[in-house]
Amino acid sequence: MERTWCKRGPAAKLLIQGGRVVDPESGIDAVLDVLVSEGKIVEVAEGIAAPDGTRIFDARGKLVLPGFVDLHAHLRTPGREDAEDLVTGTRAAAAGGYVAIFAMANTDPVVDNAMLLRGLIERAQTEATVPVGFFAAVTIGLEGQQLTEMGELGTAGAVGFSDDGRPLATAALTRRALQYVKVSGRFVAIHAQDDSLMKGGQMHESPVSARLGLTGIPSLCESLDVSRTLDIAEYENATVHIHHVSTAASLAAIARAKAVGVKVTAEVTPHHLVLTDTAIEALDPNLKMNPPLRAESDRQALVEALRSGLLDCVATDHAPHVSEDKDVPFEEAPFGTLGLETAFSVLHRGLVQSGDIDLGTLVTRMSSAPARIVGLPAPSISAGEVASLCVVDPEERWTVTKESLQSRSFNSAWLGEELAGKVKLTLAAGHVAWEDLG
Repeated sequence: MERTWCKRGPAAKLLIQGGRVVDPESGIDAVLDVLVSEGKIVEVAEGIAAPDGTRIFDARGKLVLPGFVDLHAHLRTPGREDAEDLVTGTRAAAAGGYVAIFAMANTDPVVDNAMLLRGLIERAQTEATVPVGFFAAVTIGLEGQQLTEMGELGTAGAVGFSDDGRPLATAALTRRALQYVKVSGRFVAIHAQDDSLMKGGQMHESPVSARLGLTGIPSLCESLDVSRTLDIAEYENATVHIHHVSTAASLAAIARAKAVGVKVTAEVTPHHLVLTDTAIEALDPNLKMNPPLRAESDRQALVEALRSGLLDCVATDHAPHVSEDKDVPFEEAPFGTLGLETAFSVLHRGLVQSGDIDLGTLVTRMSSAPARIVGLPAPSISAGEVASLCVVDPEERWTVTKESLQSRSFNSAWLGEELAGKVKLTLAAGHVAWEDLG
């Protein structure tokens, strides 16, 4: 069964020449040419001659990577197309090197029935630049009461189920969800949060929050729910995915669960990997997100967990907001930051160039690992594969501005900042989804 959909552009026919091909799936890290014809990779070798009618793309000094896959994006469709839609969201994804993304269900109306899901799929087939898939809600209306028809939604095309933005409030509800999801052959993804500890929190509970006079969100708010969820998953022998892990305590719970065979996967965002709660001192509403930026000790633990594979993948939690919503005092602003267009640039600088993680590991965590979690073929730069790759200039500097972003919104945590590393070309599903002509 298909899990992603997009509009089909002309099949790519080009020779990507002289780039450093880094593809852990095929064991390649070398300067090579990549020949693409009729949307498929025909040959990967040195000194390939361009066949007649084949465009040459000069990749010298650039990285040629398997395309990235994002398990966690908010495309705001239906209901808030003023912030993002399938056209702008998938264009932003392509500009960030993504070849598949998956949209959360907390829209207006909520994606909690098969009719609405099928309508989104039909729209993706005419509007989406890169393949996009959809999560459906765990509970009707995200209200935490009645489970959705998971079997019907799975048949209609839902990749999984999530009430992201809200936790599953009770152990009984979590247990029922993990029991019933089995009929769909899918999984439940958890926004881990104990609401009794959230209590109107604005940022991580720390000396910084005390100094700023902001209500803190303790690490326990996340880790208690992670532990409870994993205990239930073990009891039910169920598959579960943990969204946007942010604390060392959550990692300890995940490590214990994996050690005893619990079927759990987990994601981490770029902002939690490179930023900490000290950044909040500027009171920039674009830095307000949930879970919040944590302490440096948490950040270091997350980086090590991503390196080791305890954290399975990177996910952006791309969360667009219109400027009026974010242009308010920090306490009044909604949670969320953009992520699709900056993820690789931020992580290449913050983790690879710093020596914390090697490039191959980062590529795996952004490409093949998330693909496997949702049952997609892992993008690979190998002969015979559909072309799903990106070309990145690791040295090109660019400034994150309203004008430079492809998203309809511009609430980026890096707004106004200069980044190094620019995606120059993205091939998704065999067609050119993005080319930077600047």
